[in-house]
Amino acid sequence: MLGFGTWHVAAAERATPVFATQLEMVFVSVVVKDAEGRLVNDLKAGDFSVIEDGQAQQIEVFGRAHEPGQDELLSLDLGILFDTSTSMLQELRLSQEAAVRFLESVPRARDLVTIFFDQDIRFSRYDSENQQGLFERIWSAKGSGDTALYDAIAVYLSRIRDSPGRKVLVLFTDGEDSTSSLTLAQTLRLLKASPVTVYAIGFKGGMLPGSPRALQAGSTLHAMTKLTGGALFQPLASRELSEIFDRILKDLESQYVIGYVPKDLRRDGRYRKLKVSVGAKRMKVRHREGYVMGEPKAEGG
Repeated sequence: MLGFGTWHVAAAERATPVFATQLEMVFVSVVVKDAEGRLVNDLKAGDFSVIEDGQAQQIEVFGRAHEPGQDELLSLDLGILFDTSTSMLQELRLSQEAAVRFLESVPRARDLVTIFFDQDIRFSRYDSENQQGLFERIWSAKGSGDTALYDAIAVYLSRIRDSPGRKVLVLFTDGEDSTSSLTLAQTLRLLKASPVTVYAIGFKGGMLPGSPRALQAGSTLHAMTKLTGGALFQPLASRELSEIFDRILKDLESQYVIGYVPKDLRRDGRYRKLKVSVGAKRMKVRHREGYVMGEPKAEGG
């Protein structure tokens, strides 16, 4: 393990992630499915078009995750956020099982950051050789305290490394927040300004399915995943986990990474909308909705 520490609210308030660029190059991770919902992983750079704020961009770098020899461009930096708050007590065992089984399935990450959070935020960083040591920490986690989900996300975003590669964050949480200094709107602005793709494993916690609390929590996780090009899964039983992890892993194995130098190089902190498409074919392309170059603006985005 390379580092460990407990972060408090003040650390989250200072977090200001910026979309990683290299010589002003923007990298976008993309997943493509055909009209029947099957993953497509045999496309070429010429099959894609990238539009930023209505303006076509020139693709400079292209990689496919299933092909060897592109280690830097397609390397995986993985973040795990594990909710240990009181609201997760009823489903803590299922959440622990989910996290361990996911880590056993996912390819070794170049960088693995983990955050256990309730009202406190406990940060750890692992390298690719000693990730097994994390399992014991997951199984020994106890549920207690309030939930600082938004602050935990902010802490994670402030600590991701500014390097090429895919940044993936997996949330194990019920989606509620009861004590963060940040609001949901502020957290979404931080996600807009980061290169991270969020996948959420959303548990019902102590909430009744269909209740206002459950609907709000699900809406929160859906907003985070849609904004960043990820996906939300809401398992009700252990038997559903294998299929969920298989879907995430197939996503990662089928990803494309596209790099381009934007025609507008101003580092003005403005949110830029992205649209990646595949020719005239009937294909569904999933990617983050935009990015920020330069320091993100305090309001709007």
